[in-house]
Amino acid sequence: MANYHNLSQELQQRIREDRRQHKENPYACRDEDALRREMDHDRANLWRPSYVRDIEKIMHLPSYNRYADKTQVFSLYKNDDISRRALHVQLVSRIARNIGSVLNLNIDLIEAISLGHDIGHTPFGHAGERILSRFLHENTGRYFNHNVHSVRILDQLTPRNISLQTLDGIICHNGEMEQQEYRPKPMGDFASFERRVEDCYVRKEAIKELVPATLEGCVMRICDIIAYLGKDRQDAERLHMLSKDADFIRGDIGNTNAEIINNMVVNIIENSYGKDHLSMDKSYFDYLSQAKKENYRYIYGNEQMEKQVHEDLEPMFEQLHARLLEDAIHHNEKSYLYRHHMAWIEENNRFSRNFSMEKYRETEPNQLVVDYIASMTDDYFIDLYHEMFPTEKHDIKYVGYFDEEL
Repeated sequence: MANYHNLSQELQQRIREDRRQHKENPYACRDEDALRREMDHDRANLWRPSYVRDIEKIMHLPSYNRYADKTQVFSLYKNDDISRRALHVQLVSRIARNIGSVLNLNIDLIEAISLGHDIGHTPFGHAGERILSRFLHENTGRYFNHNVHSVRILDQLTPRNISLQTLDGIICHNGEMEQQEYRPKPMGDFASFERRVEDCYVRKEAIKELVPATLEGCVMRICDIIAYLGKDRQDAERLHMLSKDADFIRGDIGNTNAEIINNMVVNIIENSYGKDHLSMDKSYFDYLSQAKKENYRYIYGNEQMEKQVHEDLEPMFEQLHARLLEDAIHHNEKSYLYRHHMAWIEENNRFSRNFSMEKYRETEPNQLVVDYIASMTDDYFIDLYHEMFPTEKHDIKYVGYFDEEL
């Protein structure tokens, strides 16, 4: 039987009293503190506050559209009932805003970070990310991470004068590393932020050392895990992918999507209200960590999915990457890299005052190719591969609505 926890009566009474007195959270990020590269542009007003502007800028980017056909976890299925990245970022936003609203934080900033955090993700989820990072590192010694690339999109490839607070929350999200406590680390300026970004490209460990500068960024970071933990189980069950030996512990947080979301939200609020950091009970943290390990054991390590990644997806990435890299090195204006990606970047910056197409054309060839491949949706990747290699045997074989399960 499902078990949904509630906030203690003492805390509920305290929150209601604080609301009656219109008490503000001194640790919340204020709209007037938003830092932008162009401070005289994108000034907040009554109908478009600071971080609402970030939300709208992110949602109106063509890269945001491509969330709709990017894998969340399950790449090999044609099924509209399982999650894609478009749904994931909305779920993160909803859960994080629920927590932020009760803690009296800046929910507009939370939403901006949530909606933008995966905008730099590759096609085919983390498998695509690992492959692309390997290519980049072998050729340049640099690493690819989707959170860093999300910042590259919003701050360089299609610069929209996004606030430093939003960019910081995006780069510092790490859905693979849970913590019992989240304490914001003071924010520097854009120069120090750029050094952190560069550090992530050249030093593998740097990605694990990032700490959000705001409580809002901390909320989004833990909610990234909360949003996918139970939802991935739900999707796996719908696809009949869970093996008979799958035995998820219940513990304090429960083991269904609804239980995990409710109980984690309640416990975080109970432990964090009125404080300058986020925390959860030790038992909740332990069960959260265990639940994530179970997802890896029962879901993410699916042998059939890994087999197709190794036998087909990796060779397809390798061939596509090699051909596009050759086109970049030789400045092949007739190639798809130029006719599609370069043209797409130029079109999306028609009205930008801070983007130089001439300068972008001078980008290191490996980075150009990474920019292009990372921008692709799953279907775009497959179609481009078959367009460029029509006689090759490799393909991604989807399980359709009426096919047998893997």
